[in-house]
Amino acid sequence: MKVAIVHEWFTTQAGSEKVVEQILQLYPTADLYSLVDFLSPELRHAIQHKPVQTSFIQRLPRARRHFRQYLPLMPLAIEQFDLSAYDLVISSNHAVAKGVLTGPHQLHISYVHTPVRYAWDLQHQYLAQANLQKGVKGALTRLILHYLRLWDYASASRVDAFVANSKFIANRIWKTYRRPAQVIYPPVDVQRFRWDCPREDFYLSVSRFVPYKRVDLTVRAFSQLGLPLVVIGTGPNRAQIEALASKNVQLLGEQPNAVVEDYLQRCKAFVFPAEEDFGITPVEAQAAGAPVIAYGRGGVTETVVPGETGVLFSEQTVESLVQAVKSVEMGMYEFERGRIRQQAEQFSTERFRQAFAAFVDHSWMQFLQGNRLE
Repeated sequence: MKVAIVHEWFTTQAGSEKVVEQILQLYPTADLYSLVDFLSPELRHAIQHKPVQTSFIQRLPRARRHFRQYLPLMPLAIEQFDLSAYDLVISSNHAVAKGVLTGPHQLHISYVHTPVRYAWDLQHQYLAQANLQKGVKGALTRLILHYLRLWDYASASRVDAFVANSKFIANRIWKTYRRPAQVIYPPVDVQRFRWDCPREDFYLSVSRFVPYKRVDLTVRAFSQLGLPLVVIGTGPNRAQIEALASKNVQLLGEQPNAVVEDYLQRCKAFVFPAEEDFGITPVEAQAAGAPVIAYGRGGVTETVVPGETGVLFSEQTVESLVQAVKSVEMGMYEFERGRIRQQAEQFSTERFRQAFAAFVDHSWMQFLQGNRLE
């Protein structure tokens, strides 16, 4: 098969890019397409140093720093890729990638990290965070999101088979597009971590400082508890987080992978207050033998076993997180590190490649036989 892989944008190596990296391991001769490609030279090994066919957005003013501002043009841009020469098209979607145009002789499989959040169920939250609830800009943004929803729903019919990164996202896909999706969890490089290192008396948070990650909730809770907390990460909310941090909270900023691995392997527990579609860092923490204290919504409910590999708190509040941490401090749970590591190994890169290759092969055979894919 001649294969094309379509990804929204290459700017960093986050969870969705790690999925593309593993898909490329399966289809090393595939061609890459993306709205923009600003991946740094030191990260290009993840895409095998392949050239990337980009859209006209790549050449627009200030695109390197502000390409997201061209959201209204993205549906048009993604439709301009000519993919007619390919047998198999795999889109890696969290915004518009699934909207590429394909023909009846082509199989289109879309791996969905999430339906475009800010256009659907999280619209009101995003508008509030961006202070766009009122005024002309707010009204224009709502109009743009309205038309994005219409396009997003219509473009779902262009996909032959959906893959979701969690049951949580499979439910979102059904709610949004009324289409079933096969769940294949994202790949996590669990072999990077040792799980048998001595644990130390500090809690750990690793996150981007953006509103929905709720780093503020973690810092508030530990400032109240007075327990040692190490926070790794940076982002637009850094000033706010610094203002909230008490003396027991250590902010390390952004750190290289080796430093993150070291802290994960030594921390008493990993704190994760966000509602994520899947959540790779909680799995990485478990790979390092660390129990996870997490908000019990989203993909983390599929990766953390309450009472065995972590604790799930029920409300996204300081009080609920404080009570969860206190339960760990009081020794209410006996976490066995080997069991925690065993849980993480269910989400390995090898498991992902096997599951995704099997799904593609099955879909291709069904497609060749003229059967309807579900």
